[in-house]
Amino acid sequence: MRILKNWSKDKLAMTSLVVIITTLMAGILAPLIAPHDPGQVNMKLRYASSSWEYLLGNDHLGRCVLSRLIYGIRPSVLWVLVALSLSVLIGAVVGFVAGYFKGKVDAWIMRVCDMMLSFPGYVMTLAVVGILGAGLENILIAFVWMKWAWFARVIRTSVMQFSDMDYVKFAKASGTPNLRIITKHIVPVTFADIAVIASGSMCSMMLQISGLSFLGLGIQAPHAEWGMMLNEAREVMFSRPELMLAPGLAIVVVVSAFNFLSDALQVALDPKLMTSQGKSDKSYESEVRKTAYEYSRG
Repeated sequence: MRILKNWSKDKLAMTSLVVIITTLMAGILAPLIAPHDPGQVNMKLRYASSSWEYLLGNDHLGRCVLSRLIYGIRPSVLWVLVALSLSVLIGAVVGFVAGYFKGKVDAWIMRVCDMMLSFPGYVMTLAVVGILGAGLENILIAFVWMKWAWFARVIRTSVMQFSDMDYVKFAKASGTPNLRIITKHIVPVTFADIAVIASGSMCSMMLQISGLSFLGLGIQAPHAEWGMMLNEAREVMFSRPELMLAPGLAIVVVVSAFNFLSDALQVALDPKLMTSQGKSDKSYESEVRKTAYEYSRG
């Protein structure tokens, strides 16, 4: 309730949340919302302009651009969200084990994470896709394979910070099982960090899958995906710029919404940031009023 109350004061955060929920619902209900079959080819409508039947026109194969844009939500957003959830789940389990038990377990896990993080993420994703082959499944495998170590390290740091608190030490001394201590005392206080880093990582993963599809290493035809739609519209980018504008704008809007939501979530979950932000806003307003008063006095 406190988070929703804090969010309600941030119009940009609420707008971003509405955009994200609307996008997710449109992707889930794509068969009911899309006006046409996204894979239906009609060469008579090749590069046709927008009309009441085809609001965003048709592509190089006469397919409905709007329908493909709606179906493109599934690989570009929904499946990326699934891969993110798996990465966070694996990273959270590993991070909690390493941060709570420490010692040799922590040292061994962190060496594995160091080895995974020693390679650039985008390069390793390309390497995994190159080995396994192009396709949505292989990209998602590459995401999970490369992201879990980063989540594990960040979550482990947060867990170590709270595992040394007095109430956790008291719970250990009283004989409370470790699993109960983790789920009752540590998970709630580390949830803020997990939520913020997860929402922030969603943006980079969406851009990566769109970039790989644009390069021809991601989603394969005839399936619809925003990055692939950009690639298909390159040949007519000057004569029919709206074919690139539609998927490009969709990527920008959804990624920006996740970015804004991540920032708002961090502020809503951290009272210190909210207080400092409120103080800075008040000081700025007082400075503006002072300047206006001095200007009116001449």
